[in-house]
Amino acid sequence: MSTRNCFKVLGLISIVLPFTGCTNTQVASIQVSPATQSLVVGQTVQFTATGTVGHGSHPSTSSNVTDQVTWASSAPAVATVNSSGLATAVGAGSTTITAAMSGSISATATLTVTATGGGTTAGGTLISLAIIPGTQSVASPAQTSQFIAIGTTSSGATEDLTSQVTWGSSSVQVATIAAGGLATAVSKGTSTITAIASNAGGTVVTGTATFTVTGGASEGLTALSISPATQSVAAGGQIAQFIAFGTSGTTGLQEDVTSSSSLTWSSTIPSVATVSAAGVVTGVSMGSSTITALWTNPDGSIVSATASVTVTSTAPPEPLLSLTIIPNTITVGNLQDTGNFLAIGTFASAPFVRDLTNSVTWLSAEPDVFPVSSDSSAVNPGAPGGIVTAFGSGTAVIIAEATAADGTIQTATSTFSCPYLLPAPPQPGSCFPGSQASALLSTVTIYNEGLNSTNWEVTAPSATGTPNVIHCGPGWSLSGGAGGSVCVGTYPIGTPLKLTAAQPAGSTGTFGGWSSNCTPDPNPPTATGPNTCTITPTTFNESVGAIFN
Repeated sequence: MSTRNCFKVLGLISIVLPFTGCTNTQVASIQVSPATQSLVVGQTVQFTATGTVGHGSHPSTSSNVTDQVTWASSAPAVATVNSSGLATAVGAGSTTITAAMSGSISATATLTVTATGGGTTAGGTLISLAIIPGTQSVASPAQTSQFIAIGTTSSGATEDLTSQVTWGSSSVQVATIAAGGLATAVSKGTSTITAIASNAGGTVVTGTATFTVTGGASEGLTALSISPATQSVAAGGQIAQFIAFGTSGTTGLQEDVTSSSSLTWSSTIPSVATVSAAGVVTGVSMGSSTITALWTNPDGSIVSATASVTVTSTAPPEPLLSLTIIPNTITVGNLQDTGNFLAIGTFASAPFVRDLTNSVTWLSAEPDVFPVSSDSSAVNPGAPGGIVTAFGSGTAVIIAEATAADGTIQTATSTFSCPYLLPAPPQPGSCFPGSQASALLSTVTIYNEGLNSTNWEVTAPSATGTPNVIHCGPGWSLSGGAGGSVCVGTYPIGTPLKLTAAQPAGSTGTFGGWSSNCTPDPNPPTATGPNTCTITPTTFNESVGAIFN
């Protein structure tokens, strides 16, 4: 029995040992990533420790040991690091980040911290960033172009921040850009070049430029769509137009390829409907048919799309058959980026396809965040409609609405998105509140809620301190001004604005207070004034009422 028990013990040991052999004591080496990192004061970076574990005669494996090592910074005044490997930039300089295990196995990384990264400088806080040149074009792939980033501070000083900003290209298939602002052409197309800098307080300022490669081979199409997706025509020869749109593999943009020689149109049932090489479908007899568009890329690959046509005995209402928004979705990467939607109408009579962008009514499901423009022919006949601007993050449905001659209404929808991205450190393509806060403006309107229409006035300085940018009211005429009962000024969203209400000397009347969105400062209003209040614009249109009686 004792011999049997001994075998049991040996068996237990043999079971336990392999697991014991895989503990941290068997880690042969550690590697820290990233090996080098640059931050601005206040930013953070996550370091990761990877351990190589030996298994005797078996091949070694790697595992994440970030939470098992001891982290340390050689210069805590430059950067600190917590037990999970998260380093925080404290002051300008360089420090060595060390990950150690069991006291004998360790690895290091280098962390460099700059005081500004294009942020707070001797000239003040960075408020804007410009890329020079704003547009650049090269003839062929492999050619290069140098971009320069110039920052402007709150004091009006300028500084070359080319080597301090983070550079990015919206389409690396078209162009890449190095850390020093040198762009290199890759293939035919256009890319947006972005520079981003951070202030010490964490606010982010960006600048953009355009880089175009005019020559060289472009990639083929990666997707094909037909607009509209369905059509209805009458038998006996009524016609309608289909449009084919291809998505470029280089730029991701859509282009009209309806009549291209690389596109082939076909109808599954020609006895019901035929389709021409230009995408014009003709009703032959009652029924339904599938219309197919085939695109052949230069490398021989094929992309396709289908639509359906229904042939009826009665013609659909004239003249507007359908309405389509092109493209069906737009995604931008920065606050205040814009996207232009087009509204295309299909008619039963020539011309069959018409651009209705400036004729339809454009609507946004989120008008305060993603407003969309509609052309007003009475003001500016050439103004384009369908332009959506991102003043926040998220997604909104964009609607185009057209009224046909017979009174029927056709609508089409699309989506506009500005994704919320907040990497650390911030990178180009972030769409988060504050990424371009200094550029977001609110229109502040001041008006009188009381009965006094003769002798009151309201004043306010500009956002930079210029006095009396807002200066209106009938009382202003007593001082040689033009008078008026409503005054308007523009101010950065989120910036406090102090308003002052007063009555000219010798005038009569009382001041009854401010509207609730303007906080009396510092005491409740008095009857004779002057009285002040502070408003912080949070939307793109703010109104403040001053009660004069």
